[in-house]
Amino acid sequence: MFTFIYFVFLLLLSVAQALTTTSDISALKAFKSSIKPSSVLPWSCLASWDFTTDPCALPRRTHFICGITCNTESTRVTQLTLDPAGYSGLLTPFVSQLTQLTILDLSDNKFYGPIPTSISSLVNLQTLSLRDNSFYGSVPQSLTKLKTLQSLDLSRNSLSGFLPSDMTSMSALRSLDASYNKLTGSIPKLPVNLLELALKANSFSGSISNFSFDGLTQLEVIELSENSFTGTLQSWFVLLPALQQVDLANNSLTRVAIAKPTSGISDLVAVDLGFNKIEGNLPVNFADYPLLSSLSMRYNELRGTIPFEYSKKKSLKRLFLDGNFLKGKPPSGFFGSDVTVFGSLGDNCLQGCPGSSQLCSPSQKPDSVCKRVYGGKRRT
Repeated sequence: MFTFIYFVFLLLLSVAQALTTTSDISALKAFKSSIKPSSVLPWSCLASWDFTTDPCALPRRTHFICGITCNTESTRVTQLTLDPAGYSGLLTPFVSQLTQLTILDLSDNKFYGPIPTSISSLVNLQTLSLRDNSFYGSVPQSLTKLKTLQSLDLSRNSLSGFLPSDMTSMSALRSLDASYNKLTGSIPKLPVNLLELALKANSFSGSISNFSFDGLTQLEVIELSENSFTGTLQSWFVLLPALQQVDLANNSLTRVAIAKPTSGISDLVAVDLGFNKIEGNLPVNFADYPLLSSLSMRYNELRGTIPFEYSKKKSLKRLFLDGNFLKGKPPSGFFGSDVTVFGSLGDNCLQGCPGSSQLCSPSQKPDSVCKRVYGGKRRT
C-alpha cells in the first residue's frame, strides 16, 4: 500500500513540474516547423524536440536534451541556444511569444530572410546572437526597444541599409557587433554604456563624428576597418577615456590629428591606421601614450622623418610604417642589441636602414620614386 501511494505521489509531482505554458509550447513548435526538416540532423538538438513530451519536463533523457533552458518555478523557457548544426530556415515571428527569454542564440547556422520586427517583444532579452547566418534586409528599428539587451551580435550576415537611428535607448547594451554585412551610411549616436563596438567590413562612409561617440566614457574597443570612412580622424577620438584598441585599417582617411593624452593618462594599447590615404608627417604625440604597444600606419602617404621619440618608447613592441614615403635615417635606437620592436620600416624612402635588421625589410623604394615625391630633391 505504501509503495502504491508513493508511486502516485511521484506521478503527481512530475505532472506538477511539467506544465510548460501553452504559449511557449506553441512558439517552440512554430520555431521548429519553420526550419527545413532536411537540415535537422539526427544528432542535433532540434532532432530531440519531440512534443509528445513536455519541453520543460525533467530529467531530459531522450527529448529536448538541448537547445532550451527553462525556469523550473514558472515553467517558462528562458534560453533558446541552438547548436551550430547547419539549421536552415526562416526565423519565425512567433519566437516573440517566448517573452521570458534572456538569451536567443542562433549563431553559426543557415537561417535566412529578414530579422522579425516582433523580436522587440522579448523585453527580458539580455543576449541576442544571430552571428554567421544568412539574414538579409535591414536591421529592425524595433530592436531599440530591447532595454535590457547587453550583447547584440549580428555579424557575418547579409544585412543592408542603416543601423537604427535611436540606439541611445538601449542603455544596457555593452557589446555591439555588426561586422561583415552590407551596412551603409554613418554611425548613429551610440549607447553610452557601450564597451565594445565592431562594425568592420561594411560600407559605412563619411567622417567619424564626435556626435556618434559623445559620452562613451567606458568604450574600450573600436573596430571599424574595411569601410569607406573619409576625412580627418580628430584628436577627440583617441582621447576617449577608456579606449584601449582601435582598428581603422582599410578606409579612406586622409589626415590624423593626435593630441597628447590628458594629464599623461591613457589606456590606449593598440592602434591600426594602415591602408588609408593619410598624408603629412607621423604624429609624434603617439609617443606620449604610456601603454601604447602596437602602432600600424603602413601603406599610407606619409612623408618626413620617423620621430626620434618612437625609438625611445619602451612600451612599443609592434611598429609597422612600411609602404609610405618616409625619408631620412631611421632613429638608431631601433637597432640596438636590446631592442624588442617587431614590424617593418620597409618600402619607404629611408637611407641607412641596416639590411641586417628585420625592421628594414622589404627594401626601400627606388631613388626615382622618392625624388619624384619630393620634387626632385634628395630624400635625406
